[in-house]
Amino acid sequence: MNEPQVDRGGSRTSRARPSRRGVLWAAGAGAAVAGLGGTLAAVARSTPRDGGSAAEGRARRGMVVPADETPHVRTWMSWPTSRTIWGGDLPGVQRDIALIARTVAAYEPVIMCAPDERSAARARARCGRTVTVLDSIPTDDLWMRDTCAVFRTDGEGGVDTVGLGFNGWGGKQRHGRDARVARGVAARTGRDFTRAGFVGEGGAVETDGDGTLMATESSLVNANRNPGRTRDEIEADVLRAYGARKMIWVPGIEGEDITDDHIDVTSRFVRPGVVMVQVPPRGRTDIWAKDAREQLAILSRTRDARGRRLRIIEVEGPGEIRTANPGLVDSYLNFHVVNGGVITARFGDRRTDEGARRALAAAFPGREVVQLDVTRLMGGGGGIHCATMQEPRA
Repeated sequence: MNEPQVDRGGSRTSRARPSRRGVLWAAGAGAAVAGLGGTLAAVARSTPRDGGSAAEGRARRGMVVPADETPHVRTWMSWPTSRTIWGGDLPGVQRDIALIARTVAAYEPVIMCAPDERSAARARARCGRTVTVLDSIPTDDLWMRDTCAVFRTDGEGGVDTVGLGFNGWGGKQRHGRDARVARGVAARTGRDFTRAGFVGEGGAVETDGDGTLMATESSLVNANRNPGRTRDEIEADVLRAYGARKMIWVPGIEGEDITDDHIDVTSRFVRPGVVMVQVPPRGRTDIWAKDAREQLAILSRTRDARGRRLRIIEVEGPGEIRTANPGLVDSYLNFHVVNGGVITARFGDRRTDEGARRALAAAFPGREVVQLDVTRLMGGGGGIHCATMQEPRA
């Protein structure tokens, strides 16, 4: 296992669909898909159009989802245990999750949720004493960015949480436990919990904490999550849940991966008015490369909620990758910002690895940039940001 490289001072791969997606469809997700019609009908009946009742869904006045780089209380993660999902890759993915947890724990506390007492014991052995492991919030999979509660603050010491109605990325994976994680985290932290008026995932929405959001239409304006609803209706509910004023939409790609193209692989806010976009190597013309170039073009001519034209920082994606896995998500931008650091991936392309390190160091001055080899995790369809969720300070 490679240890992190530290600076002290995405696009997906072009060859095939991510491997975790294939495993899901081949190894039991059929049951989830077979019942998808009923699931979506239930969503259509139960999804609150205005954020739900006063007790269950309306955003409290003044509550805002802060930007990732605001100071954190801790990071939340989840321990993977399912061979139905991960197959023979599970041991390697567990090593990668343990490496991420130990690395984050050097900067801020980490809570790892495990499905049961036996799994929790194994997670403790792998992650070490710096990581707190719980079995009181059971999970199905590791993608805490998508299943965890989203925390909001009011700037005056108040914090609450909102749940995004996780439904297994549109019914593509069994998610009975994961659907309850957001409420469980809220209860554990003692924060009020409300239900958003739309169905989605944390990785589907990027926020600058200053009134502006970014998302792909393919992920949120999708019948597998929000059937029968217009983009304007969904936008209003997303803005309400996040306490924002403007949504920047990019088209995205529907049906090519389990997330329907989450934006946090390709485009990320660095701070208000500044966006990082990963651009593909010259000559790549696959569907993901076209998507990245389209996001770059749209964001380059867009203004934020305060009328500022966005400043774009381009980061070149890797041209050479150390693994032969055709499903690798080769994103430098699926990074996790922690107190005093930025945790991102490296892929073995020395030139672009170093370019990404330098770009992140310049974008987040005063933070250490830590690059990890987590290609086993990223071969499963997600990355470091996907596997983590920050809890901001009040």
